[in-house]
Amino acid sequence: MSVLSTLIFFIFFLLLWIIVRSVYYVIWVPWRIQLHFQKQGIMGPGYRPIFGNTVEYRGLIEEAHKKSMSFNHEIEKRVIPEYQKWSSIYGKTFLYWYGWTPRLAIADPEMIKEIFFNTSGSFQKRTYNPLAKQLVGDHSLIVLSGQMWAKHRKITNRAFTLERVKDWVPEIVDSTLKMLEQWEEKMDGKKEFEIDVHKEFHNLTAEIISRTAFGSSYGEGKSIFKLQEQQMHLVSQALQKVYLPGFRFLPTKNNRKRWALEKEIQESLRKLIKKNSVTNEYSRNLLGLMMSASKNHEEEKEGLGVEEIIDECKTFYFAGKDTSANHLTWVILLLALHQEWQSKAREEIDRICGATGLPTAENLSDMNTLNMIIKETLRLYPPAIMVMRQTNKDVKLGSLSIPAYTELYLATIAVHHDVRLWGEDANNFNPMRFKDQRKHLASFFPFGIGPTICVAQNLAIVETKIALAIIIRKFSFILSPSYVHAPVQVLTMQPQYGAQILIRKI
Repeated sequence: MSVLSTLIFFIFFLLLWIIVRSVYYVIWVPWRIQLHFQKQGIMGPGYRPIFGNTVEYRGLIEEAHKKSMSFNHEIEKRVIPEYQKWSSIYGKTFLYWYGWTPRLAIADPEMIKEIFFNTSGSFQKRTYNPLAKQLVGDHSLIVLSGQMWAKHRKITNRAFTLERVKDWVPEIVDSTLKMLEQWEEKMDGKKEFEIDVHKEFHNLTAEIISRTAFGSSYGEGKSIFKLQEQQMHLVSQALQKVYLPGFRFLPTKNNRKRWALEKEIQESLRKLIKKNSVTNEYSRNLLGLMMSASKNHEEEKEGLGVEEIIDECKTFYFAGKDTSANHLTWVILLLALHQEWQSKAREEIDRICGATGLPTAENLSDMNTLNMIIKETLRLYPPAIMVMRQTNKDVKLGSLSIPAYTELYLATIAVHHDVRLWGEDANNFNPMRFKDQRKHLASFFPFGIGPTICVAQNLAIVETKIALAIIIRKFSFILSPSYVHAPVQVLTMQPQYGAQILIRKI
């Protein structure tokens, strides 16, 4: 056989192998999985080769985002239109396809509880799109699992205890007062002034996170986080599409931007860590606490390395800034709509804060009305519309047999708005439902539940309480006629066209 004939045979064999492998994974395996679920009574929109249901999925979302809605809280049709449509046809638990990856949508609290509290490792975090790792890196809590996750969790838990968070109260108060001073300057003696609180709160939480993360170096940290903000927008655009293997290595315009931002963020954080390398173990900022933990446990190899600290700082900003800013936005919008609850909150704050009018670490726990308002807002407008998990082997969940590598879509909004769990008024704003809450453990999970609950939830709640207490004490507010109610999910849930309110000085 000649060399040419051998080469042709090899190419033919290679092409045949690629075709057979593609048919197996893109057609045979999905068909087999779909049939497996159908035998268990689980239906869903049929699988389509290569793209699955992503074309219809994106089309439903794009169509929903073109329409605004009256300011009511039946937001599923706009925020998760694909889930609303398919669940109405196939039931609360159904199967759909993201490309050729199967996704099982789940809104049953008992099944969700079983997933969150499972300690066998059967339900792991979904494998991240490589582009998303530009936001959170390879060494942060949000992507790690197993022993590495346990190590990072142990160290970050020390940084976010309630006592540590209370140490940051003065910084949160100062940042909020600084923002309100700017509001007063903008009012310039006017009786009433329109302001987009969504933009304002993003600036506020960026300031707070920079201070709590970097202490006296927060100016430099803020500059780094501005770069991270640009990265967030680029990655968000990329995540709306099915990722093609190897795409991140192509020198496209957006990829080149992402590479440049990633390099600048990494180098800036590395310089800041070097500058703060003399921080003592009692440092109050997050960077110092993580570095101190590394120094204290260096011999035991329990500390975090520089790359790990960098990734945790990036994640802290990505996960913390948007979550807190959007939560504050929804609370203010709801209180602007429901004036009676704004008045109740103001009366409580006046009574508790006394002459100074400022919240302290000691009196935060007394703000029960504000706490109920915060929880009810998290129920109606949770930061994340869903939580993703993935099976790493064939598992049993409730009565279902689930194949390995099936993604699990835990529908947070669907659970939070379920009339079977919350009553016929599930889509109404009613903070009193949290006065004596005795619901299923997995009926309310804005920060997750169980061992993987958000490590920074203490900071998120304290930050929100303090900012709200100061704002409500100094200003009254109503909805602006220019406000358009259009909740949308862009990494976290936020108002698509901003959050315009009219403020008045009290």
